[in-house]
Amino acid sequence: MSKAAFIPVFAHRGASAYALENTFQAFEKALELGADGIELDIQFSKDGLPVVYHDPQLSRLVGTNKLVSDCTMEELLRFKLGKPWRRLFSSYKMPAFEAVLAWANIQQMPLNIELKSTILDNKSGLIHFLGGLALPKGSHFSSFHYELLEIVKKHRPEFETALIATKKIKWDLLADYKAADSVHMHKRYYKPRYLEACVTSEKACRFYAIDGTEPFLTNPHPSVIGWITDYPDKVITSQQRV
Repeated sequence: MSKAAFIPVFAHRGASAYALENTFQAFEKALELGADGIELDIQFSKDGLPVVYHDPQLSRLVGTNKLVSDCTMEELLRFKLGKPWRRLFSSYKMPAFEAVLAWANIQQMPLNIELKSTILDNKSGLIHFLGGLALPKGSHFSSFHYELLEIVKKHRPEFETALIATKKIKWDLLADYKAADSVHMHKRYYKPRYLEACVTSEKACRFYAIDGTEPFLTNPHPSVIGWITDYPDKVITSQQRV
């Protein structure tokens, strides 16, 4: 068995190449395909409850210009999701995070929970959410917004946190991001400079936008602890698991 077989594969928004992103169908498909974990996005409803949805606005998948944070959970769970010409007959619905978490705990499916930008406007909601939260082993939080990771570390220091890299990240000062245990990067960052920065700062890394064709999958850098992909089956096959 190759070393790569031990690197977990997280299904991006579920197996989103095969079912609509961030839905139970995508999560169930990821489980069926053998994914080791699920990446998903959370925001808070108007009544302060966590819901699984990517965009701040509902226009792309719901067809309304409302914000997620302007709708109650009851409203959000009623919406049909999908592309405009399919939405009317769609069976896809937005899941409450509580329901997804219950499923993940039963399946012991680790979650990569991305905290979206809208949570910056409801930090008290995040603090309340963290209290008493029980996640499957191997779960972690990720965000483009370092201050949200600081909140996670302050209130639940035992949870792993991952900073999603942008052009603004100070690679030479990566160790100064003390509230981030690891770094999540687009695969274009799979280069010696960035990998060595992770080693120097003693931070692990995961890469996203992986599609299973990348040559480094079979012999990954020692700092890599995960792949994030729309195609968990293809990445698992590329890792030559047996």
